[in-house]
Amino acid sequence: MSVRIVPYGDRALMVELDGAAEVVAWDAAVRAAAPDEVADVVPAAATLLVVARDGADLAALTASLRSLRVRAADVAADASRSAEVEIPVRYDGPDLRDVARMTGLSEAQVVRAHTQSVWRVAFGGFAPGFGYLTGGDPRLHVPRRESARTAVPAGAVGLAGEYTGVYPRSSPGGWQLIGTTEAAMWDLCRDPPALLRPGAVVRFVEDRS
Repeated sequence: MSVRIVPYGDRALMVELDGAAEVVAWDAAVRAAAPDEVADVVPAAATLLVVARDGADLAALTASLRSLRVRAADVAADASRSAEVEIPVRYDGPDLRDVARMTGLSEAQVVRAHTQSVWRVAFGGFAPGFGYLTGGDPRLHVPRRESARTAVPAGAVGLAGEYTGVYPRSSPGGWQLIGTTEAAMWDLCRDPPALLRPGAVVRFVEDRS
């Protein structure tokens, strides 16, 4: 695992990694170790921002991070011990047929690959409640649509690259849409409002109703 730790302003460090799987592993390791110097951890696609507490020694924090022994395989093995979020999905998305064509799978096989994968939230972004989920069946890696839709409905379940995700609200979007869910990704009456938080394990379940 290639790792580079550099200062980010005067109160944070940026851990530069190879990709989402490594980010998930490092995010889990830093949160588990919980160094006293850490105030917050913010994962992204290939980086992990580690924000230090006021007055923390960045050199000491850098040394603490460098002492961590992090392996992406450890995160995969730990999935069975993590609380799961189960999301029911009707696989009725307008791009399901195109995804089947691009992957060489039947539509039923796409659904099976999506539901039988153990996904993990790598990071959030794009909109409140949107999580980038990684770790799924590599056969589902498909490019974004050539042209984005001007409006994707809330609850649309999509694929793009190595990720799957659920649109928390209506917005433009270029992901390949394979289904829909009624699960609320963002609810201000819930604590926390986001259903999916970095590190969470997610399983999709086919809703045939």
